[in-house]
Amino acid sequence: MPSASYQTRRDEIETYFDRTAADAWVALTSDAPVSRIRRTVRNGRDAMRATLFSWLPDDLTGCTLIDAGCGTGTLAIEAAQRGAEVVAIDLSPTLVNLARERLLELDETLDVTFLIGDMRDMDLGCFDYAVAMDSLIHYDVQDGVQTLKSMAEKINHKMVFTFAPKTPLLALMHATGRFFPRADRAPSIEPVSPRHLCRQLENAGLMQGWDAGRSHRVDVGFYKSHAMELVKR
Repeated sequence: MPSASYQTRRDEIETYFDRTAADAWVALTSDAPVSRIRRTVRNGRDAMRATLFSWLPDDLTGCTLIDAGCGTGTLAIEAAQRGAEVVAIDLSPTLVNLARERLLELDETLDVTFLIGDMRDMDLGCFDYAVAMDSLIHYDVQDGVQTLKSMAEKINHKMVFTFAPKTPLLALMHATGRFFPRADRAPSIEPVSPRHLCRQLENAGLMQGWDAGRSHRVDVGFYKSHAMELVKR
């Protein structure tokens, strides 16, 4: 069962992305003009998405993939364009509905199923690959690890995900970020050092069947996120 902290944070995230900042995230994930702060976030997210895709096969034909925390569907649609059969899930009905609209406008023949729900719901079946881009960063490390553990049971080959790196500069930016316009603020994130995260993965027993692969940090303006891959033995 999800912990109380996970349930509470999940509700906060749903409220933020579905109501408080839905319009801002629609703009952020499009070509629409955005503030200077959000331009750096957009550029950083583009770089991170490219990193995660570089760790997956270029040709995903015949592969299944789950996009956990899909938002407006950019990553899920690109994975389908590479040939994958994709299930994409997110807490926000507003963003998922937008993702569906964008899919129809782009190419309705692409094999993407967009769902509204919790990324921990792995009754969705088994998948070759799992991607969780910037969807675990708002949860504390124990809840994030438990989410990965619940997903790992249904993943055949590889999981790629991101977390918020724990650095003095990021802490300072969070503090100064309170002075920026509310529309430019996201829910609080939970920074963690790579070493501590790996220790928590070990403690949870997740690494008994998985190996830690590549690791890469993207640092672009106000976007700072760290990618990691877990490869099934």
